[in-house]
Amino acid sequence: MATRMVRRSDETGYAANQSFFVQLAWICAAIIVIGFVQNAALGRVAIPLVPIWVHLHGLLMLAWLGLLITQNRLAASGALARHRQLGRIGAGLVGAIVLIAGYSSMMALVLHRYPPFFTPAYFLALGIGEAGSFAGLVVAGIARRADTETHRRLISGSSLVLLEPALGRLLPMPLIGGETGQWVILAIQLGFVAAIAREDRRSRGRVLPATLAVAATLIATHTLVSLGARLPLLESWAAQLVAP
Repeated sequence: MATRMVRRSDETGYAANQSFFVQLAWICAAIIVIGFVQNAALGRVAIPLVPIWVHLHGLLMLAWLGLLITQNRLAASGALARHRQLGRIGAGLVGAIVLIAGYSSMMALVLHRYPPFFTPAYFLALGIGEAGSFAGLVVAGIARRADTETHRRLISGSSLVLLEPALGRLLPMPLIGGETGQWVILAIQLGFVAAIAREDRRSRGRVLPATLAVAATLIATHTLVSLGARLPLLESWAAQLVAP
């Protein structure tokens, strides 16, 4: 009897808590889409001249954002069987995103289409680091799918990683400076983590380990990118890519 009562309490808490993650998914998707759309609207991108792989990368990211919102809404409505089916698609989508993101980062250096406020090595480290963190959180979330609270926090955390390129387009990065701007972006990302932590306390009475893991991943990503960009090996690789 006690076990059934605990399970019923957990299910009630899950249903009440899911609306927060639906809203978080919508907010992250809106920021990412607005960041890239306004960049094009301001004439900073000559769309006809954009390479095909960049368009593919954009389409894959839109697919991921659509899937993120759909999955959260399915969970909120209790359609868990459909949620699990789409989860298999998401796993394959993540692999494609990581591959095309890495290729796009390298080709941006080859074509000299990287932001001037980044050094080639920093830009390359940023592309690799973020792709790795995004994939790592998604894979960890999938691996912990049996633990609902951990699963949805890790998947939401992967979307916070994706805020970086959008925020980089929304913030006045040329004025702030590339690397300094990245720490500003980290502060904004951690603000979202703080919102998750507040929801943890409201619904669970404490900050959950998965929320702390997301915060640690974001901090580690920015720190490793900054340090990695100074490694002679990565500097040499980046220099070879930008060489005429």
